[in-house]
Amino acid sequence: MAGCGWHDVHQIDPVENLLEVAREISAAQPASPITSITLGEARALPYADGSADAVLLFGPLYHLTQRTARVEALREACRVLRSSGVVVAIGISRFSSALDGLLRRFIDDDAFIDMMTRDLAEGQHRRLAEQATYFTTAYLHLPDELEAEANDAGPQAEETLAIQGPTWLLSDFEERWADEAHRARMMDICSDSKPNHRRWVPVVIWLVARKP
Repeated sequence: MAGCGWHDVHQIDPVENLLEVAREISAAQPASPITSITLGEARALPYADGSADAVLLFGPLYHLTQRTARVEALREACRVLRSSGVVVAIGISRFSSALDGLLRRFIDDDAFIDMMTRDLAEGQHRRLAEQATYFTTAYLHLPDELEAEANDAGPQAEETLAIQGPTWLLSDFEERWADEAHRARMMDICSDSKPNHRRWVPVVIWLVARKP
């Protein structure tokens, strides 16, 4: 975003290695660097009330496994926003581990099945200590849950979007995409906007909410 030159961009992350990557990216674009790069976390933003046009939560909500902590992060985002400011937050779908298990045959592992069953029932994903290839400890949302957490925190949910749909499962995606008629049918399936559909489709959920 900083590279577009549209806004002053301030980045916060609790992981020093990721901050170092941000510093390298910022240094590579001297005409429009990242304004500040700070070690910190989403529940304690070092900014004044009403000082931001937008807050992007690209990670903390699925790393915070307790609802109270996620609502706290969203409330803090709302605090620093100006009136009518926007929060954009990413969640990981409740069904993501099941889809990944199908794709990569993790479902052949009985321990994975136990983990996946808990994921689907509770959303509480816990990586097995002996399986570093599995996704890290996280909370996996249903779309309605993410909306409710934002509404409880202050910013009111406006839209929930499917960012990564089921076509990532297709090993022959490029061939299918080149077939114009088949591409149109795939797009119809993935873009169905009826409220009771599309709920299984996303792996990544994108929430847009606005401060009243």
